[in-house]
Amino acid sequence: MASTSNSAIAALTLVAAVVLASSIGGCMAGYPKYKVYQQRMEGEAERAKAEYSKQVQVLDAEAKKQSAQAFADAEVIRAQGVAKANAIIGESLRNNEAYLRYLWITKLSDAEGKGQVIYVPTEAGLPILEAGRATH
Repeated sequence: MASTSNSAIAALTLVAAVVLASSIGGCMAGYPKYKVYQQRMEGEAERAKAEYSKQVQVLDAEAKKQSAQAFADAEVIRAQGVAKANAIIGESLRNNEAYLRYLWITKLSDAEGKGQVIYVPTEAGLPILEAGRATH
């Protein structure tokens, strides 16, 4: 019985040694394939990260483009409003000599005493130039 038990232990030890050797051999044989797989997965992860980064940049550029277009549209609308306002003001002043004279006199009186020089045209259309300034 002792010899059966010793032979069983020897057989189990042999099986364990074969399993261990097979495991080590399998690991050694499979390790290069695993490294290739791992590198491929890292490469795919890098590519996915680069594609995502590119998509973010494209979306950011599109948002800036839309913002610039909206700003340009707003500027066009504002300029059209200013042009209409100028047309209305110009039309209202076109045949309104009395109002223009009133504005002229108001500006003259506003400038009085501030040391400003205003050149007023004469009948010949030439301004009378100041030869010397009176000091007070």
